[in-house]
Amino acid sequence: MKNFPWTESRFVQFRAEFFNLPNNVNFGLPNAFLCDGGCGEGTITSLAAGSRPRQIQFGLKIYF
Repeated sequence: MKNFPWTESRFVQFRAEFFNLPNNVNFGLPNAFLCDGGCGEGTITSLAAGSRPRQIQFGLKIYF
């Protein structure tokens, strides 16, 4: 957050918010199905529930 003075009683505020900044990956559970011919037993093909990629949000406010 950074405030920039405009006049004596007014200013502009710039904000930057980061969510999951290091971009950690949360993998889902491995495939538990068994079959003949190599169906991908034990492979991980999804992300965990509620897992989100990196997000950056910018905002600008004018206080008067």
